[in-house]
Formats: sequence, structure tokens, C-alpha cells
Amino acid sequence: MRVVLAPMEGVLDHLMRDLLTKVGGYDLCVTEFVRVVEQVISDRAFFRACPELKNANAYGCTTEAGTPVRVQLLGQHPTCMADNAAKVIELGSHGIDVNFGCPSKMVNNNRGGAVLLKDPENLYQIVSAIKKSVPREAIVSAKIRLGYEDKTLAIENAQAIEAAGANELTVHARTKVEGYKPPAHWHWIAKIKQNINIPVIANGDIFTFDDAQKCREITNCNDLMVGRGALMLPNLAQVIKHSDTQSVTKTMLNGQEVKAMPWPKVQALLLDYTECETYGDKSKYYPNRIKQWLKYLKLQYVEADTLFQEVRTLKTAEDIRALL
Repeated sequence: MRVVLAPMEGVLDHLMRDLLTKVGGYDLCVTEFVRVVEQVISDRAFFRACPELKNANAYGCTTEAGTPVRVQLLGQHPTCMADNAAKVIELGSHGIDVNFGCPSKMVNNNRGGAVLLKDPENLYQIVSAIKKSVPREAIVSAKIRLGYEDKTLAIENAQAIEAAGANELTVHARTKVEGYKPPAHWHWIAKIKQNINIPVIANGDIFTFDDAQKCREITNCNDLMVGRGALMLPNLAQVIKHSDTQSVTKTMLNGQEVKAMPWPKVQALLLDYTECETYGDKSKYYPNRIKQWLKYLKLQYVEADTLFQEVRTLKTAEDIRALL
């Protein structure tokens, strides 16, 4: 099985990809989306979205831990998407992922993300154009939700993406309108998987080993994508793959069964994150990102809630680092 680190806009940037893949267990990372409008994006803009491209080799770009990184594109125009896909493959992206699932109102109002799920033909045209523009060996994947307002087109959308030549499909088990409200409709992923022949990656509400097991059983998917769960539990990928269970799927990591990361190790990761601040950059970006991560961590660790209360008024990474 594979565990993929999800693209979460404004959350899972290259710094978080670096930290979480060093913890281990992830087989692939997908970047935050790069917005494609009506021109080919500059190298500089792609490097900003995916700094890992700067160190790409013949096998593609990876995090420092060696985990492959795939750039995600978001846009509505097939030709522009194709031109940018070809460009970023040349720069070293480990394939192309296409965003058909972003629920942001601003993105949807500009004909991007989940709003495209209303038009299976447009999905087909975009993926087909991208597939034709990149080398045959380049992986082209897409990420969708079950629909925009309802699930009427869920299977048709998946079939359109497959027919266009996509190599694999990630499905978040909710519609755009449902946002992130529980529950995730895993049984709908199973329906989609039954109607297409390319690999399907299941996504949505995977926070624990038990969630992962149940999701795989219901969806019949071998591969999973995690996002919020990875922020709540930094070693979630390892827990999913190597947790203590009586199941026949139990595996070992270096001879040990993997438990949830203890708080002192999480605190060490937070300290590492504070040290990522760019030299000379005293903006609020890094302190706010640290606080944002703590909001996820406190759903798993009571200590994180206490720490969040202590850092919420601090303005600089140095102040937070001193507290840690």
C-alpha cells in the first residue's frame, strides 16, 4: 500500500513536507495547487511553489528524505494547463496532479477546483490535453470530490478522467457543498472504483490506524491519502503501515510496532519548524504557521492545547522557540 501526503492549500507547504517525510512512511507528496491562468508560469513561480524542483534529478524531485513530490495544477483551460504541465515536468516534477476538488469559494468563482465537477467534458479535455503534452512515462493523476452540490456525476466524472488517459485518481469522499463535515462517504469511493480500471486513492477522515483499515475495507482501495490527519499525528503514515493490531495486515518497522508519536518528539518537531524561518524574514508567516499546526495537534495531544494558549499572543518565531 501507499500513503500519500495530501495537498492542503496554505497548510502543507514545502517546510511541512520536509518535516513529515523525515518522520517517515510517506510514498508521495502532492504540492499545494499552482494556479494556471492564460500563460506559461515562470520557473521562479514553480520553484516558489515547489522548492524541491531546484534539486531534481533524472528521477524527478524529492524532499530531503527522498520522498517523490508531484506538482498539482489548478485551472480550467486545457491548452494552458497542458503547456504548464509540460513545463513543470521538464523542471523535474514527479508527475502532474490536477486539482478538481478545491472547495474554496474564491477558486470556484474563478472556474477552478470543484466547480469543474459540473462538467465532465471539461475534465476530459483538461486531462487529455495534459496527457498528450507530457512524456508517455510521466504520471498524470487527478483529485476530485464526489461532486459539487450532489453526487449525480461522481461516476461519470471519474470515467471521463480515466478515458482522458489519467494514470490514477484520488477521491475525497465528500461533495464541495459538504466541505469537511463528517462523515466521509467512503462507500461512494467504492462505487467509483467499481466503475473504472485505474488505481483509486481514497481520501477523507483518515485520522487513525482503525480509520485507515475501515476505509480500505469499505473502498477496496489499497492506497490512501491523508492531510489533516498527518497534521494531527505526525507519524500517521507509519502508524497506518505498522501499527499494533491483531489484524493479519500487521507489519513491523525495524522490528518494532509503531505507536502514536509521543509528545516530546512532537515538541522537537515544532522546535525544528521554528528554525525554518528564513534568515532576515521577520514576518508573521512562520509564527502563524506554527499556531496553525498547533490547532491541528491539539486534536490529538492535550499538551498542544496548553502550548497553543501560551504561544497565541507571541509575535515572532524567536519568542516561540524560546518558549519551546
